[in-house]
Amino acid sequence: MATIEHRNGVIPFWREKTLEEMNPDEWESLCDGCARCCLLQLVDEETGTLAVTGVACALLDPQSCTCSDYERREFKVIGCLRLTPELVRTLDWLPVTCAYRLLAEGHDLPVWHPLVSGDPQSVHRAGISVQGKTVSENDIDPDDLVDWIISSDVEEKTIK
Repeated sequence: MATIEHRNGVIPFWREKTLEEMNPDEWESLCDGCARCCLLQLVDEETGTLAVTGVACALLDPQSCTCSDYERREFKVIGCLRLTPELVRTLDWLPVTCAYRLLAEGHDLPVWHPLVSGDPQSVHRAGISVQGKTVSENDIDPDDLVDWIISSDVEEKTIK
C-alpha cells in the first residue's frame, strides 16, 4: 500500500508504534466502526469452516454501528472479546479490513479509515461497514441462523 502522509506532517502513531506500545486511546481509535466483528458467526463442525451471518449482536445499533453497552459488552454477550495485541495476532476471524489485523500483519490503514480520512463516516461511505445491512439476533429464531449466512465480503452483499 502506498504511504499516505498525515495532513499536518506528523507521522501517525500507528506507523511509529507497535500495537503493544499504543496507549488506550490510540488503541481504541484504531477501530474503524465497521461493526463486522459484531456479526454472528457459525463454524461447520465437520470442516471447521467459518461462516459469517448477516445477524448482528443484540447490542449493536445497526445505523451507528456502535455497541449500546460497550464497557460491559463482554459480560453481557457470550463470546464477545476485548481485543488485545496478543489476541489480534491469534484471531483468524477478524475481518481482513480490520485495522488491528492490518497493523498486526504489517500493513497500513486504508484511505477510508477514519484516522486517515479524518471523517468517522468514511467507513460507511466506502461500504466497508455493516451499517443498515443487518438484522438483530433478537429478531430471528436462533434455529434459522444458518439461513442468514452471507459471504465474508459483507460490503458486497445485501442482507435479506
